[in-house]
Amino acid sequence: MARERKRFLGGAESGDCQLEGLDWRLTADGWSMKRYERWKVCFTSPINNMPSTWVHAFGFTLLPNVGGIFGSRITRKEIAGWYATLKKPSWCPPNWVFGPVWTTLYTSMGYGSYLVWKELDGFTDKALIPLGLYGTQLVLNWAWTPIFFGAHKKGLAFIELVCVYATAAATTVTWYPINKTAAYLMVPYLAWLTLASALNYCVWRDNKDKDD
Repeated sequence: MARERKRFLGGAESGDCQLEGLDWRLTADGWSMKRYERWKVCFTSPINNMPSTWVHAFGFTLLPNVGGIFGSRITRKEIAGWYATLKKPSWCPPNWVFGPVWTTLYTSMGYGSYLVWKELDGFTDKALIPLGLYGTQLVLNWAWTPIFFGAHKKGLAFIELVCVYATAAATTVTWYPINKTAAYLMVPYLAWLTLASALNYCVWRDNKDKDD
């Protein structure tokens, strides 16, 4: 029996898996089957799950940046042209700040969405509201750039940005009971949206003669 046990374990007792609680009083065949199931749970499952976990984390984190990349193509065409002619408040951040800030915010909210998705075991019924609100605010966020920089509709862009803020705030509230870290990752985003909304309003108010 001892020889059979040693042959079956194959040195696994020196690994990270804890083997306490096994019933060594079973018959040889019965004991072997029990031991194999424990081996499979302790050693095989984490290895099989690891690639899937990293793929999901990377995908969720990258997703918001996709819209940002496409939006930046529209923004770059207007920064030196139409946008440069607009009157802006003295506290308006320099143009070079926006790119790094949005990349950081997109990455943070993307990882937060992954944490919520993971906590709720995927796209389950419980994930409908927290991830649905997140998706809604993300689409609204992406739509702002074509409205403001593409169509030059500053007033409409301001209204749309208020909708982004409302859905982003609702997203944060629904995330907090699920995963506090995810909710905290949304706080810098909300702070930046506050600044962006105020800037959008001032630009709209002071440049009504430049509406298309």
